Amino acid sequence: MAHLGTCVAGRPHVAPVWYRYADDAVELVTTGRKLANIRENPRVALSVQADDDGDTRWMVTILGTATVVDDEAETAAARRRINEKYGADPDAYAENALVRVDVGSTTFRTY
Repeated sequence: MAHLGTCVAGRPHVAPVWYRYADDAVELVTTGRKLANIRENPRVALSVQADDDGDTRWMVTILGTATVVDDEAETAAARRRINEKYGADPDAYAENALVRVDVGSTTFRTY
């Protein structure tokens, strides 16, 4: 799971999201406040951390620009890929929109 940082009224809004990294971009599907924030300001941050039994192995922070993808076939395909990654029904969360984050910079650390 990643934590997505967006901006609302000049303040950070952070929420967990399911994601997939592919082709030098991050795909995520979302709705609600996160999606509205992205439509208003596409600059985002993502934080991902890998743990073993509570011990952090590595973390990465991604700064990028988000784009809402309006193609329904592309959205459905991405939704299936992401849902399968997390063990959900492939057709679940049909109301979620596809957001692609083009990576601007990354910070990586191992522990």
